[in-house]
Formats: sequence, structure tokens, C-alpha cells
Amino acid sequence: MAAYTTIDNPTEFFNTVLYTGNGTAIGSGGNAITGVGFQPDHVWLKCRSITHDYFMFNAVTGVKRFLSSNDTGGLASADNEYLSVFGSDGFTLGNSDGMNENGGSFVSWNWKANGAGASNTDGSINTTKTSANTTSGCSIITYTGNATSGATIGHGMGIKPSMVMVKELAGGNDWIVYTKALTATSILYLNTTGVENDNSVFFNDVEPTTSLVTLGSISATNGNGAAMAAFCFSDVQGFSKQGGYLGNGSTNGVFNYTGFRPAWVLIKNTDATEAWFLYDNRRGVNGAMVALFPDEEAADGGAADNIDLLSNGFKLRSSGAILNASGAEYIYMAFAESPFVTSTGVPTTAR
Repeated sequence: MAAYTTIDNPTEFFNTVLYTGNGTAIGSGGNAITGVGFQPDHVWLKCRSITHDYFMFNAVTGVKRFLSSNDTGGLASADNEYLSVFGSDGFTLGNSDGMNENGGSFVSWNWKANGAGASNTDGSINTTKTSANTTSGCSIITYTGNATSGATIGHGMGIKPSMVMVKELAGGNDWIVYTKALTATSILYLNTTGVENDNSVFFNDVEPTTSLVTLGSISATNGNGAAMAAFCFSDVQGFSKQGGYLGNGSTNGVFNYTGFRPAWVLIKNTDATEAWFLYDNRRGVNGAMVALFPDEEAADGGAADNIDLLSNGFKLRSSGAILNASGAEYIYMAFAESPFVTSTGVPTTAR
């Protein structure tokens, strides 16, 4: 019998770290953030104490360049006072207020892919770089679009992606999100509260395969000659899961089985113009969970007590439209704190 999971310690591939800014410039030592547990390849940062953008850095587009999940801006060239280097256990920041204001509270969500990556030639478009982790089902891709319906790019994971986030790097286009919880024609916009958009021009009405992501002809996913980035995530038992649920409009809300205790949960109402909600296991405990909103600049502190993180999934504690309106459809993506059962078949609750 196959093992329940190949990842007994999810923090080797994904981890959330809280830190306090010190406002110190790189030339004076900066702010070395540690405790990630690995050298990250994708870091998503947010100031919790004041209103500010989100910052997304990765090893593929280059450590000193960033995107923001809450706007349509392109790949910005940051100086050393942003994130200057990925280290073996974290990263070092300069004195930018958005990520290192003196005394500010911050959160970083960190993923391990496979370093800077290399070109993947599986698809009709050879990627500029693909950094794929075949164990954890995480892939970061850069490519140049050709505006051809049905063009394909190789994601390198060997596992079918369950969620794909695409951003055109010159700026001006929305973040485009495919999830297996919707049909292959439908997408969401990470940077807005927009509802599900049913249109085949984004991914050509074709689900990803174990090797390829299919693109449509629109500039937001495949602009002619445009530099693009894609972030792919797969379902990995005991570590990650993407799915959907129907709200029940009750504070005794929907339970979603994931097969692990979640460390991080991202949720979106696909039927109504509601914010994306993001919870993690570092910024609160059950009964006092706190949300952040990846499509807006708002600080920490809203929507407390709306979700419980359990040993094998998460349960909604809200009757509101944002998370649990009766009959409304929602999608989610979750990463694990610990698997429900280890690779040796031992329930983690028994340890």
C-alpha cells in the first residue's frame, strides 16, 4: 500500500514567518529574517500594522524584482533596500517601509520550488525558466507569449496543477487565476473582488495536464512578445489542496476536508464581488483567527473568528457573504501545518 503522504514535515516546503521591522538599511546590516526552515524560492510579504501593498519576490524573475497581488503593476525593479538576498533559512531586507518599517508588524509566506530554474521545452513555447518542485507540487514559470490559442508551456511538476496564477510582467493586465474548482473556461482575478469570468480566451478551455499548461490568445495570459510569469500549485496528499464548496449561510458553517491541519487558507466567493480572504496559523488561533485580503492594501485585523483550522481540514464560522453565503460557490487553496496521517500511517493527533 502506498504511503498516505510523502511529506511528513510540511514546513520543509511551505512556512509562514512573522517578523518585526527594524528600518535598517542594507549597508548597515539590514534585517535578516530567519526561521523559514529552507532557502525560499517564492516569498509573499505583507505589512500587518499599516495599509500597504503586498510584495511577491521569487528566484526565477530575480530576487530584487517584485510583483504585487493587489494591483495590475508589472515586475518592478527593486533596489537593495527591498529584499536583497535569499538565504539558507530566510531572506534579508533593506529599509523599505512596505516590508521593514521600524517597529512594524509583518508576515511572510514562503514556498520552496527548485531555485532559479531552467528552460522547459515540453510545450509549444519553450519557457525562459521553470523552477519546479516535484515533491511539493509547486512551480514558478517565466515565458514569452505568442498570442496563439492552444499554445502550451511546461510546468515541470509531473503532477496536474490544481491552481495556476498568471501575470503579464510589463503591467496593466490583471492577475488571472485558474482553479480546478471551476470549469476550464472560467477564471478569477487575484487583484480584484471580481466574480468568476467564464471565457475560453484565457486558458483555451483546456485543463492543465501532468506536464503542460494550455494558454489562450489574450494578452493577460499570452500576449504576443510579452514577458509572462505563472505560479502553479498541485494537490499533494497531506500537504496541499485546492477545492470548492457551497456556502450554507450559518455560523455552524461548511467543513472542508483537506487531509491535513491547514497552516494557510486562501478563499474567494466566485459568485459575488467579495474580497479574497487569507488566513494562516501564525496570526491567530481558533476563536481569534485574523484575515488579510490579497486584493487590497488593508492591514491585519479584520474578519476575526470566521474560520477554525482543524486536524483534517477547516470549518467556516461565518454566515456572511464573504465566506459562507447560503448557496454561493467558493474556491479555496490550502497548505499544511501537519498531515492527518504520516507516511508511516500514524495519525498526527496520536503523536
